[in-house]
Amino acid sequence: MIDPIYQRVQAALKSLDLTTRPTVLDSLTQQAAANHWSARHFLDELTQTELAASTEHDVLRQMRQACFPFHKTLNEFVFAFQPSVNERQIRDLATLRFAAHAENILFLGPPGVGKTHLAVSLGICAILQGMSVLFYALPDLIQTLAREAKADRLNQRLLTLSRPQLLIIDEMGYFSLDKRSAHFLFQLVSHRYQHGSIILTSHKSYTEWGDVFSDTVLASALLDRLLHHSSTVNIRGSSLRLKDKLKVMSK
Repeated sequence: MIDPIYQRVQAALKSLDLTTRPTVLDSLTQQAAANHWSARHFLDELTQTELAASTEHDVLRQMRQACFPFHKTLNEFVFAFQPSVNERQIRDLATLRFAAHAENILFLGPPGVGKTHLAVSLGICAILQGMSVLFYALPDLIQTLAREAKADRLNQRLLTLSRPQLLIIDEMGYFSLDKRSAHFLFQLVSHRYQHGSIILTSHKSYTEWGDVFSDTVLASALLDRLLHHSSTVNIRGSSLRLKDKLKVMSK
């Protein structure tokens, strides 16, 4: 026969939208009996279990909403292969002080050197610290903004993109932007200026951005806002993807 108090506790947990599973509650109850926990000790263990489960649920939800192309942490980055990357600087960026001050981070370097990996890793760090994050490859971002502009919803979308504490924009420079697209990006950066952080990756040096935008004046104005409060990480080295490919081929 099932204990009616046990049933009532389970029903109450469900009604309160708590996530403690029966197996967890059973385990805690057994530990409490075996170790003669006080009611306060048992309640502490129960609430801490709930908090941990709730935090894990929130992190998983934020990870999905961030739309990362992959999940790679800083511990997976091979700093020894990219000596131009200052590990101490990256670890300092992982404290997210820059995001607390709405500062930007720009990763520059040739394709394959780990720019996106570092950007995503910092995004994951931000989520683990309770921050909201959104990732966009620039082509997808421009396509989204163009679609919203056509539907007369551009301002609403810009406001939505201004809400995350950290916005990651990947692949700047892989294709040229026409004036309309460049203006969309300028509006977005202006909306977030001094309000929310941007991490941006590009294989183009700043002097080449005028070619990307087909408008040196607009490129200069965009850079002015991005770089006003920012850190630039220049990565010089071989492609990590090529390294992995060569490793496979050598086997």
